[in-house]
Amino acid sequence: MSEEEITLIIQAFVDAAIQAKQLGFNGIEIQGAHGYLVDQFFWDKTNTRTDRYGGDLIKRTQFATELIQAIRTAVGPDYPIAIRLSQWKMSDYYVKPLDTPEKLEQFLHVLVQAGIDIFHCSTRRFWEPEYEGSELGFAGWVKKLTGKPTIAVGSVGLDDEFTSLYTEGKGAGHKDLDDLLHRLDQQEFDLVAVGRALLADPAWAVKIRDGRVNEIQAFSPESLATLL
Repeated sequence: MSEEEITLIIQAFVDAAIQAKQLGFNGIEIQGAHGYLVDQFFWDKTNTRTDRYGGDLIKRTQFATELIQAIRTAVGPDYPIAIRLSQWKMSDYYVKPLDTPEKLEQFLHVLVQAGIDIFHCSTRRFWEPEYEGSELGFAGWVKKLTGKPTIAVGSVGLDDEFTSLYTEGKGAGHKDLDDLLHRLDQQEFDLVAVGRALLADPAWAVKIRDGRVNEIQAFSPESLATLL
């Protein structure tokens, strides 16, 4: 993209944020994970630019920085802005560009300074330690390094890797939430996002609340077929 095109795209994000606020939404979230546009600037494998939007780790945050600052100016100082982040990419589930806490801290500091309020930390399995020598997951590390509210997500309520549905046709069953609740009690993160379990059973949250765990639909070909 040319710098002129980048300017137009940033303005489109700003326009969307303004409209969301006017419509009564309580905040907005920028998709900066999984190989989407913002994440393409973050990752050195997809960002090979030689202008001010490319280069080292900090320079690769320039697009996001300008985007966040422009949104913040437009919506004001008190309107919540979140960003979703992931180490993994759709093209590589096991990549970890921010492979040390030090790199992660440098990266996050820039986003906080730009105006981010909340970090939505996407992993494939929320309970897996992000770095050797610590039990903290991705959301836990982000909260520890920034002090900002974090959202944990990744196979919540599932007992197996969800991609087995597509590779082996077996899907995943329900997993108890004891570890999740323990981590919440320990304030490792502040909020939890649920995706795939809700795809399998739209009433998942209600059944959890009411203690009807034995009624939860598994993430299986059969359960997903009922939604189509």
